[in-house]
Amino acid sequence: MAGELRDNRGRGDAEWGLPPIHPEGRKYGVIAVAIALLVLLVFDWALLGWPLLALSVGVFAFFRDPERVVPQGERILVSPADGLVSLIKQVPPPTELQHDAPEGGKGLGAEPVTRISIFMSVFDVHINRSPVAGTIRRIVYIPGRFMNADLDKASDENERQHVLVERADGRTIGFTQIAGLVARRIVPFVKPGDTVAAGQRVGLIRFGSRVDVYLPAGTEPKVLLGQRVVAGETVLAEIGTSGLLEGVSQ
Repeated sequence: MAGELRDNRGRGDAEWGLPPIHPEGRKYGVIAVAIALLVLLVFDWALLGWPLLALSVGVFAFFRDPERVVPQGERILVSPADGLVSLIKQVPPPTELQHDAPEGGKGLGAEPVTRISIFMSVFDVHINRSPVAGTIRRIVYIPGRFMNADLDKASDENERQHVLVERADGRTIGFTQIAGLVARRIVPFVKPGDTVAAGQRVGLIRFGSRVDVYLPAGTEPKVLLGQRVVAGETVLAEIGTSGLLEGVSQ
């Protein structure tokens, strides 16, 4: 992945700055500002216009796209989303990701694996990133309902998009983008056959949603239920490592 190499010995540069707005969201921000100015300047409805102008700032903020420093390592899986670890469960992978496919990429199989669910509120960054480096082997879009993405059954009933990534060693990692109560569209940035780096942007979900990650067999999370994670930076797991981790909420 293109970008400046940084390390824990001070190599690289660090500076603060406002995050850029992803091109996908600029049109929505402009439309929101135009409506607010119309209400303020043409209709002179200050009581409604100023809240709409504040809302337009929120629209721009929703589509912010900050740079991330992605940890490097052959066994590392990074978080694909910003948000809250809302569920950690042993479940069978989605049917769409279980089987091998003619286009390539070994399926995840039907045996239960650990699923980490990351809930994104409307205040989180909604750009999703690949948890590993590899080749996109499968993208399966499924229309569905728009229940609260924090519910367990949203994995099976909401609008969703399954993605299968094949690593250089042939191991495959699956994750699912799930639209939520407010989100109404999943926007992909990649297609089958594309090569991605760990932490590379692969898509977004508009206005509140969830991402599920299916860990390989023999791999357990390095995050805890209730923990906040950062897309492209937080290490979710290391392939082949296991062990109980405990934390105390305080």
